[in-house]
Amino acid sequence: MYLYFFLVRLAALLGNKKARLLIQGQKDCLAELQQANDKGLIAHSEKEQLIWFHAASVGEFEQARPIIERLRSEHKPCKILLTFFSPSGYEMRKNYDKVNRVLYLPFATRRNAKLFLDAVRPDMAIFSKYEFWPAYLKELKRRSIPTYSICAIFRKSQLFFMPWGRPYLNLLKCFTHIFVQDRDSLNLLQRHGITECSVAGDTRFDRVHAIKEQGKNIPLLKEFCGAGPVIVAGSSWPADEALLARYIEEHEEVRLVLVPHEINEEHLHTIFQTFLGRYVRYTEATKESITQCRILVVDTMGMLSSLYRYATVAYIGGGFGVGIHNTLEAAVYGIPVLFGPNYKKFREAKGLIAAGASTSVKNYRQLAAALDEALMLHKEKGEMATQYVESELGATERIYQALGLEK
Repeated sequence: MYLYFFLVRLAALLGNKKARLLIQGQKDCLAELQQANDKGLIAHSEKEQLIWFHAASVGEFEQARPIIERLRSEHKPCKILLTFFSPSGYEMRKNYDKVNRVLYLPFATRRNAKLFLDAVRPDMAIFSKYEFWPAYLKELKRRSIPTYSICAIFRKSQLFFMPWGRPYLNLLKCFTHIFVQDRDSLNLLQRHGITECSVAGDTRFDRVHAIKEQGKNIPLLKEFCGAGPVIVAGSSWPADEALLARYIEEHEEVRLVLVPHEINEEHLHTIFQTFLGRYVRYTEATKESITQCRILVVDTMGMLSSLYRYATVAYIGGGFGVGIHNTLEAAVYGIPVLFGPNYKKFREAKGLIAAGASTSVKNYRQLAAALDEALMLHKEKGEMATQYVESELGATERIYQALGLEK
């Protein structure tokens, strides 16, 4: 743990932007906490609980978010603190208006854990998915503060279950209760003596369902997508784009909406080269230009979850790199979903494949065959996606009630 923190500081000294943001956020955090207490933003009375939610980054936040927003919608007499470890999570959600304060979580040393908990004095702590910081969990347990893990998922290859991982396995006993996503995780924990656990599911299913209901209509997209089958490629990387460019070149009847994971000029230049400049950028599109092209590059943030409503088939990027991005944002619209080979750590991707709604591809030959099939059978496969998503709804309500937050 200390070695990791040292390496982060070293990376910051060497100019890594993300590491610098993290170090600066860590430096400011405890001072902000004191200031927040002075202004009464965190300090609370016996009649007003403080509930602390912690997420590593944006993905984990999306799992905590349905519970936070359920609390706010019911006007419970409580204050909510949200912390992030990742700069990307903090920077994206630092102005989130459903909580009283958003902060970095100080590095998990024993001293920092004590200082943080002395300042915050939470009545309940809720950690999302993969967050298991020893110093904080031990100090929370020492203070008898109810502590929960939500949407957790476990695999036998994790450190907890290795012969040398006993200290980390025992760390899980610091939780008052662990809400896991599936029965495989539950069985694994119980086989290793962790009994305060139960299957509650994944709140992201509830989140994407709510997003779909609130989805925006985008007139330009309606114009673009009205002339035939459409692939919406979400969070794409260069490896994904190279395959999709070839498919579009060979299938003149198909249109492509490309939503890059990164929209910096370097990536946009790569896209220009890959597609030989034969596309329209969304920020430059007009009603006339958008109907005269077959490729639309969305060069702005915040639209992807609404764009899938216009798709015949979705392609999710990242599978040829560190891992696929959010498949549920697309599947909730009842469309087939394709992605690259790196999906094994994503339970929902495996669930969509098992349901017959998704296909993983390793090369262009497989991509072309999978897209051909998905475009031909998009209604049947889309119905399978809908059934899968609907079968997984309800985790928010189960966790909310089990935590006693409805009282």
